[in-house]
Amino acid sequence: MENAPDIHGKILEGISVLITGGTTGIGRATALLLAEHGAKILFFGRHEKELNDVTEEFTKNALEDKVMGVIADVSRKDDIDFIFQQADGFLGQLNVLVNNASLGYKSIMEGNYDDWQYILQVNLLGYMACTHEAVKRMKDKNGGHIINIGSMSADIREKGSSVYVATKAGIQGFSEALRKEVNPLGIKVTLIEPGAVGTNMQPGSSEDHREKTKEMEMLKAEDIAQCVLYVLTQPKRCDVVEVKIRPHLQLI
Repeated sequence: MENAPDIHGKILEGISVLITGGTTGIGRATALLLAEHGAKILFFGRHEKELNDVTEEFTKNALEDKVMGVIADVSRKDDIDFIFQQADGFLGQLNVLVNNASLGYKSIMEGNYDDWQYILQVNLLGYMACTHEAVKRMKDKNGGHIINIGSMSADIREKGSSVYVATKAGIQGFSEALRKEVNPLGIKVTLIEPGAVGTNMQPGSSEDHREKTKEMEMLKAEDIAQCVLYVLTQPKRCDVVEVKIRPHLQLI
């Protein structure tokens, strides 16, 4: 079977979703797909050009009424406060948080304290802070869903990527403990750990990524978006706790 089966219709109508890092890569693909299926989306990223690009794509697909995009940096507490103020206004009730904003980084022997601190603030503390705000809003509604986009690096722990590995291993542990904490509140937690995905976090040009995708050595961002959609469309009785999704020929 070459492609995953389509899920048709506005199956997410009435669902409100906040996506961090929603202007590029996995976040962008997820925002577009969920909006196409009826969800109301608030997303944010750090750069105006990327925000304008994805906003234009929503307009081209006649989805502009379903979405709101803003500039914010998940490493900053004031920006997180701002985002959730916007969520309260635009989304109203928050049903789903997709923690996705993340940056790549290499060895601990590269960079300096300020560099590592920023990566930790984005890749780990940002997930935690957004989750804190989301759970505050979900707990009185007896339901909600938090999806954490992690990485296979949490398990593979590749050489030369120790800083990034530390953050993704932290997300893995955080997700497992979080599910036990919020389960009695009716809130679901899912951890999605992709393999290599053709986004700007991967080395190489766009042409390199296309070739690797063709050779089944790399995933598309849209593949992970489809996984998010699958997770969100399962019956209430089902918790998809963890998904490991890798390119067919990434044999690790």
